[in-house]
Amino acid sequence: MISIHRHLRNPRLLAALALVLGLFAVALWPEKVPADVATVGRGPLLVTVDEEGETRVRERFVVSAPVAGRVLRIDLEAGDRVARGAVLASFLPVDPALLDARSRAEARAAAGAADSALGRARAELQRAEAALALARSEAARHRELARAQIVAAGVLEAKEAELRAAEEALRAARFAVAGAGHERAMARARLDPPSGAGGAITIPSPVDGVVLRRLRESESVVAAGEPLLEVGDPRDLEIVSDMLSTDAVKVRPGNPVLVEQWGGDRTIHGTVRRVEPSGFMKVSALGVEEQRVNVVVDLADPEEAWTALGDGYRVEVRIVIWETKDAVKAPTTSLFRAGEKWSVFVVEDGRARARAVEIGRRNGLEAEVLEGLSAGERVILHPSDRIEEGVRVAPAGQAS
Repeated sequence: MISIHRHLRNPRLLAALALVLGLFAVALWPEKVPADVATVGRGPLLVTVDEEGETRVRERFVVSAPVAGRVLRIDLEAGDRVARGAVLASFLPVDPALLDARSRAEARAAAGAADSALGRARAELQRAEAALALARSEAARHRELARAQIVAAGVLEAKEAELRAAEEALRAARFAVAGAGHERAMARARLDPPSGAGGAITIPSPVDGVVLRRLRESESVVAAGEPLLEVGDPRDLEIVSDMLSTDAVKVRPGNPVLVEQWGGDRTIHGTVRRVEPSGFMKVSALGVEEQRVNVVVDLADPEEAWTALGDGYRVEVRIVIWETKDAVKAPTTSLFRAGEKWSVFVVEDGRARARAVEIGRRNGLEAEVLEGLSAGERVILHPSDRIEEGVRVAPAGQAS
């Protein structure tokens, strides 16, 4: 016993013993698990339906041969600007005198139908003008009532929406009159004698715009109704996106739209105008049959913001179906299922602590946290099998 106490009082022996005990402690000390960490934030949250889309001219006109004959060489090229009534093509038709009795009867019937269609289009234009006048009056009256706080803001918004719809209806009616007039001119061309130099007739442009496509260039013989040119106004663009029917049912006219990945350096804003009532089947690149629905979007930003876009350009649209300006939100990659509930690993005092959370709306990147987390807390992203309750973690990175 005296010998043991004597050895314990030896400083060198005590130092060696302390070193050995320290090495044992380091060897047995639990290793920190590296983990990516993000901070729970607070701010606006958008839930969107994302899909590819394509721009198109809202009102396009296909100029075709009114009768069988020889079309002269078309010098216009795609992108050339034309005015209403400008000559698009010259045409040498078959002499109407050479038409047999049956063909002349058919030509007269077609001309009569074209006259009736033009009359209907003009009547629809007058109806649209009257509807627009009424909508303007109603909108102005409800603005006064809203300022006096007699009607709710929602009623005023409905009247403003009716006004915009009436303006679009009038615009469509004017295009319809122009198109009906063009069809009437083509139908009359089969009965009227040739006009112009050399017996050729001219095909005028139905609208102010540009040549979108030239379908015929060289002089050639064509049949009646053969397409020659497509004409439209590229400043009057819309976007059409064919979405899965399961996504389209979440979209409503008036939903805000963010147009991205179109080649410009800014996001273009738009509004859903129409969700078409009929779907269609489309085979995906992987060979899967999908039921899709066309969603039509109007551009809301000034023309200067998207002037580089043209007809048939590819874009990506994000249709906002829900949004809030103040939400506690966590990265979706931090969530995992624990039984029937969502959970996260929270970093507390350098250790991982499992915590159940209640999740609301979410998009591909972030989720709304209703209960269980507060802004400023840190959560572990992509928790691996090594992350367990109480394990010490070493944050490998932090995202705000």
